[in-house]
Amino acid sequence: MSTKTYAGIPQQYAALETSKIVLIPVPYDGTSTWQKGADKGPDAFLDASENMELYDIETQSEVYKQGVYLADAITENSSPEAMVDAVHKTTKDYIKRNKFVTLFGGEHSISIGSIRAFNECFDNLTVLHIDAHADLRKEYEGTKCNHACAVYEASQNTNLVQVGIRSMDIAETRVMDEEKVFFAHDMVKDEYWIDKVIEALGENVFITFDLDAFDPSILPSTGTPEPGGLLWYETLDFLKQVFEEKNVVGFDIVELCPKEDEKSSDFVAAKLYYKMLSYKFEGVEEGDDYENNFNISIPTDSGKKGNSKFNTEEDEY
Repeated sequence: MSTKTYAGIPQQYAALETSKIVLIPVPYDGTSTWQKGADKGPDAFLDASENMELYDIETQSEVYKQGVYLADAITENSSPEAMVDAVHKTTKDYIKRNKFVTLFGGEHSISIGSIRAFNECFDNLTVLHIDAHADLRKEYEGTKCNHACAVYEASQNTNLVQVGIRSMDIAETRVMDEEKVFFAHDMVKDEYWIDKVIEALGENVFITFDLDAFDPSILPSTGTPEPGGLLWYETLDFLKQVFEEKNVVGFDIVELCPKEDEKSSDFVAAKLYYKMLSYKFEGVEEGDDYENNFNISIPTDSGKKGNSKFNTEEDEY
């Protein structure tokens, strides 16, 4: 990655030791099936971030002063499975360093690894999946680590809540829990959809945000754009309420497919990321400690581990 610090922030706010936030770029585009280029997304996002004002008017804050460490990009691309394993391991390592961990893709298959890591580290995890597509195929084109399978594992192992869905295969209806799916065509007629989504979430929430959830009128540069998507301020109203009422433990943003002659999408992605951080740390002072409250192995009197999701020596903090 060409950027030395996230958004060009001063080095004093970019060191791993003092940063509360970690940003992991994942420039991967190994399984996309239409428009290629999501592997260029992280660079485009970082470039746009350098040209963004860092004072957030709504929250009256400069969230970068909480510290944002730009991690080395995960460049494993020998196979979809190897990429997912690399994302899983790196994400979990930073969670165990007591950081608020975020990722920017890359196509949506990266989320298989990030969700797996968060589910191992936080009790009773809800995955809030904001997307145009259901992404519930068990396997696609010979692998379970395909972008079309991004939240299948989450549907089996977490409380999966899906928002903005407007494109899917009929086979996915057999996996989908329709009581926890908010279809775009229903949302547009329901003024209470945000409240209903909040009610479906548990306390600990990981957000995976596919940028094609947005309507193409505000973000056309994505691999598989779909008409009828979310608009800017309704999305911010929704996210703000989620961050206020739930413990958002981390998030990823995926599927920016940048175009040389269309930079507005890059900037929307950059602003979305910064707004989500601003909501997470609203009211938190720069010098306050951050505790992500992940599960750790607690030795018992017998020397055996206590209640923990970490089951191997390499997982111990």
